[in-house]
Amino acid sequence: MAAEEWRALFDAEVSFANGGGLRTEGFRLDIPGPEITDEELAGLLVRHLGLLMVAEVRISGKTIVAEPHKGGRGTGRPRATEPAGETGAGHVRGRGGAPPRRLLELSHVITNGMTTLPGWPAPRISDWLTREASRANYAPGTEFHVARIDMIANTGTYLDTPAHRWAEGADLAATSVDRLADLAGLVVRVPPGTRAVDRLMLAPYDVAGRAVLLHTGWDAHFGTERYAGHEAPYLTGDGARWLVEEGAALVGIDSINIDDMSPAAAGERPAHSTLLAAGIPIVEHLTGLDALPPDGVRFTAAPPMVAGMGTFPVRAFAVVD
Repeated sequence: MAAEEWRALFDAEVSFANGGGLRTEGFRLDIPGPEITDEELAGLLVRHLGLLMVAEVRISGKTIVAEPHKGGRGTGRPRATEPAGETGAGHVRGRGGAPPRRLLELSHVITNGMTTLPGWPAPRISDWLTREASRANYAPGTEFHVARIDMIANTGTYLDTPAHRWAEGADLAATSVDRLADLAGLVVRVPPGTRAVDRLMLAPYDVAGRAVLLHTGWDAHFGTERYAGHEAPYLTGDGARWLVEEGAALVGIDSINIDDMSPAAAGERPAHSTLLAAGIPIVEHLTGLDALPPDGVRFTAAPPMVAGMGTFPVRAFAVVD
């Protein structure tokens, strides 16, 4: 016997982050089962209609009925995570008839004494072996320079692995390179002035197996007092849960933290906790996302394989055909 299918009948009022809104009455939408919250239904509506920059959806008059599905975008059950690097845009082809491509830097430059997180130690870059001193070790005319850097792991643009949040989570050495390199990238444009990136803002996008890059524009304030201000954009806990449900491979943001750092958050870190518990790496302090197209990019943010460390700076970049 065929499995029973369900539809929701409801009214909805949609408001947009950039102004305006729309209202639906008696809308019918395929749903995965008879138990669905208003928040989940709102996300399905946004995905089904392909609405961008949604700020709020108010559901009313909801009725659930057993009824055959008519088809629609994103109204089925959440997908399992697809293998990273196997979905989305194709790999960059080699020379000989290959299409033009661009390599775009997405990392902040690490310099001596720079500030990444206010109050945290700055990197110190110095000489371990100077060119002058090395001459004594080599033949005439031969010299080398070896530098030294003393820094904390959370410096510049860096990667968080599960071990950053969870004691038993995978560290840098245990995180597979296919979760960090040559991922199909997807850029989510966050409306200016928006702080909280939630489920509704993410719902229109197909994120399965992709590096989801949240472009907030906050990187413009990097190195200033405002960068660490309480108005910095962030990903909500509900948004993080949606990314896990939909099978995102990696999540990045060009803000100071993927979580809310304002006093109202009371030190809670739901985005970190949810994503890293699911094995989804996080890249913070990205920059240059404005230069990327929304889709059709390959993203890489791979750190050294260091055992016993959960975070480390990366040279993040994108390949754009």
